Amino acid sequence: MALLVNIGHNGWYSDTELAHELRALMPGADIRTLEAPGDMAEITMLAVSGLAADLPAQLPNLALVQKLGAGVETIVAHPALAPHVQVARLKPLEPAREIAQYCLTYVLMGQRNVAAHAESQSRAAWESLEPKQNHKTRVGVLGMGHIGGETARLMRDLGFEVHGWSRSAKDMEGVTCHHGAAALEPMLGICDYICAILPATEETRGLINAQTLAAMKPGATFINAGRGDLVDEPALIADLDRGHLGHAVLDVLCTEPLPATDPLWSHPKVTITPHVSGWHLGEALADVVENFRRLSAREDLLHAVDRARGY
Repeated sequence: MALLVNIGHNGWYSDTELAHELRALMPGADIRTLEAPGDMAEITMLAVSGLAADLPAQLPNLALVQKLGAGVETIVAHPALAPHVQVARLKPLEPAREIAQYCLTYVLMGQRNVAAHAESQSRAAWESLEPKQNHKTRVGVLGMGHIGGETARLMRDLGFEVHGWSRSAKDMEGVTCHHGAAALEPMLGICDYICAILPATEETRGLINAQTLAAMKPGATFINAGRGDLVDEPALIADLDRGHLGHAVLDVLCTEPLPATDPLWSHPKVTITPHVSGWHLGEALADVVENFRRLSAREDLLHAVDRARGY
């Protein structure tokens, strides 16, 4: 039994770097990369961020695809992945904290009028602006799972009035929790910042559209650190152009990398970051090697995905 590491895209760990870190956690384990894959029939587990179109067909004895992150929508729906192949994701604390901090960064930039002060400096203008107070500011978090919960707690602990929305009922001390489709738009309408931390499912794709954008509080900031296909991007641009929303911060886009010709790049009310809100895997690397051990021992996996449900 062997584990093949294939990140599947550039701009993050390299396959060699990640394989080296995994070997350090499980000395003696058969961990390979495509630079020296050996007999592909020996590979039973694949660790990926993005699953290449032609790779599953080359692995006749593949039993597990380990996603190096939380989002598994492109893997569970992969047309070349046999139905019997299991899929597992990660629920690491370190990138969850990083995503929460990413959202907080842009919330605090709004609270402290960072963009306005930068514009004043460009004109050598001494213009005093009152900072906003956290306890008078509502932050909404869409998605109250592992990462969204971390984001809600961070905002709560800094004194914001926090509202969370999820499909099913949640309970979190110090956070006003809403759930179900009927509760979404009323919550959007009262929040100064909306932090989207939702997975990509049939229910969430296009959830942020002309109707839900119009339901948001005028002047609000929308921050998406979940999945790009949550947002109808032309509708977002139209909403910003008509002066309704104040700003959009997008770490995830429908097409990545974002084409140079896309109007989002140059929109004055849009901030783009290249899918960097959660970077380090931290302690989750131990879960990767633990799942390799469990697969070999035919034990239940950590964070196994229900492929039928998509998460």
